[in-house]
Amino acid sequence: MSVVVVAGAIYSEEGRLLLAQRSRPPELAGLWELPGGKVEPGETLDGALVRELCEELNVHVRVAERLVAAVRPEPGLELIAIRAQIVAGTPRAAEHLDLRWVDADGLLALDSLGSIVPNDREWIPELLDDLRGRE
Repeated sequence: MSVVVVAGAIYSEEGRLLLAQRSRPPELAGLWELPGGKVEPGETLDGALVRELCEELNVHVRVAERLVAAVRPEPGLELIAIRAQIVAGTPRAAEHLDLRWVDADGLLALDSLGSIVPNDREWIPELLDDLRGRE
């Protein structure tokens, strides 16, 4: 049985991307990622993302289109990123160490430091295109 994980590419009206700093597992603690989580049986991708972001960040989001790249780090695991915008609430780090809004330069800086979760790095070209288009 395969596991699908959804991640939110959450953009602010000012054109910044929200990243969350992982608290666990130890090998990923301190690295930055797009927040999200596992799709439960019977859930849609969009429904899972809305639920996960509500649980993790205490926000409600409007879901938009998927990023083109689907990441398959190992057999039976697929990671899908979906663009979203917050429609209610202020993000808080309930399950993460910290949250940070970044522009294209900020995303590149974190990536150059090796501070992005490895599985999320495949989305960086698309995220940069999004961010540069919003500047």
